[in-house]
Amino acid sequence: MSAETFTTAMFLITAIIAAGVLVNAVFPIVYTMAGTFSSASHESDERIRTDFRIITTFAVAGSPGYATIWMKNVGSARISLPQIERSDVFCGAVGDFDRLTNIPSGNPGDGQWIAVFDSQYDLNNNGYWDPGETVKIVAVTQTIPSSGNMVYYQFALPNGIWRSTEFMVR
Repeated sequence: MSAETFTTAMFLITAIIAAGVLVNAVFPIVYTMAGTFSSASHESDERIRTDFRIITTFAVAGSPGYATIWMKNVGSARISLPQIERSDVFCGAVGDFDRLTNIPSGNPGDGQWIAVFDSQYDLNNNGYWDPGETVKIVAVTQTIPSSGNMVYYQFALPNGIWRSTEFMVR
């Protein structure tokens, strides 16, 4: 009888030690996976809440030509001015457009763009493109076609949300 008790006790101790080893091996993996899923869900939530629309456009031919585009934040997330300035702007003739370089202030030259987001557009002066607010983009490039031709414009935020449009040069 004592041999059976001893054997059972040994099996019970072995099972408890094995369970402890298993928990110590699996828990860090589960913890890492939870962090990954949390990060992915936060990123997805941010992308879902971010949305904007191109509301009106205007382009003038010249050497260089320029395009002015107004965009409205129609999502529920606010977008900071540094995020706007890190965005990609593509502008020019359909099939012959360039990626332009952002300048934070001043007058853009050939191949540059600027976001106009002063008190006229930043309604509460908090430095964020809040839902319902408009931002004005001025893009200057040699690739603006002559009057009567179509211009391609694309704006892509750093998180990958983008909008594009084609419009006629006046």
